[in-house]
Amino acid sequence: MKYRQFPGTDVTSSVLGMGCMRLPTADGHVDHAETIKMIRHGIEQGIRYVDTAYPYHGGESEIAVGEALSDGWREKVTLATKLPVWKVEKYEDMEATLDEQLTKLRTDHIDFYLLHAMNRDRWHKIRDLGALDFLDKMLKKGKIRYPAFSFHDDAETFAEIATAYDWKLIQVQMNLLDEFNQATYAGVQKYCGERGIGVVVMEPLRGGALARKTPPEVQAIYDAAPEKRSAVEWAFRWLYDKPEFVTILSGMSSMEQLDDNLRIFDQAEAGCLSEADKAMLVKVREAYEKRVRVGCTGCEYCQPCPMGVKIPRIFQGIDQACMFGEAKDFAPRYAKLVEEEADASRCVACGTCESQCPQHFHIIDLLAGIREEFKGA
Repeated sequence: MKYRQFPGTDVTSSVLGMGCMRLPTADGHVDHAETIKMIRHGIEQGIRYVDTAYPYHGGESEIAVGEALSDGWREKVTLATKLPVWKVEKYEDMEATLDEQLTKLRTDHIDFYLLHAMNRDRWHKIRDLGALDFLDKMLKKGKIRYPAFSFHDDAETFAEIATAYDWKLIQVQMNLLDEFNQATYAGVQKYCGERGIGVVVMEPLRGGALARKTPPEVQAIYDAAPEKRSAVEWAFRWLYDKPEFVTILSGMSSMEQLDDNLRIFDQAEAGCLSEADKAMLVKVREAYEKRVRVGCTGCEYCQPCPMGVKIPRIFQGIDQACMFGEAKDFAPRYAKLVEEEADASRCVACGTCESQCPQHFHIIDLLAGIREEFKGA
């Protein structure tokens, strides 16, 4: 296992982190026995970073992690969890929630405490409720060691939040397909790398999509490379090649996945990619991008639709299906939109959305095509 230092802290972390959003399950609930076995095996093999959150597995994740880290295992790892800011209605809710999490996790302190899933609206809400003062007070009380946040929004919002406080960790969605999305890799370099803030990566495999069936044109690019590695290994190498990423989380749900990742991360060195490797992975990203049908960024300027059509969900759903499989894979998600009376058939071609779309998509025509394609879904 390879290790990296979080700048401005005394924390040295394993490059591979144990993400606890996709723990093994049985009968719809966390399989506690298997989870304990996996987490402790990971620690024995060198993992030193465990990441969970209040809502993971319907609240069960923190409980299972607390069990796994009892009996002396807690002292072996850096533990991170997150404040569910959407549940916070007043200042006092923050410490009450943290205390609940400390109890579930069977510990008296959290090493990195993150404001969870920051976007523009959530940031302004929690900031105005006094979150930064709350973090300062929890640091003084010793309930948390370092303040942090996780992020899902655009690059402008990322810059605003990253420069608003003395953060010691920032968690971003990053993978070889998201270099120019959300925080962006350039944003990570500027607002984290240059300012000495350690970065933790979530969704390194794009929610597991990069680990599933690889499109034939993408597989052909991998097959032509001199080095023969799996798509999963290439995806991880793209990340740990970059020094700004201290820890890369993987949501492992089986011992087999854990052991495979431990093998891959035994080679986790910054600068591990050759120029030829980098060029090949650019071709991989471009091949995936060519499969996208619409290219909706989910900015939601087209919302709300007067007729209730969930335009971004439709466009991003079919893009996801086309990128990693076939358009027909979108049918179950489209059926859900029909149930919610938010599907493309609700469009009356008023044009309100098209006047607001910064990408200048022909939304009416696109919706009409999707409506016909998934009629009866």
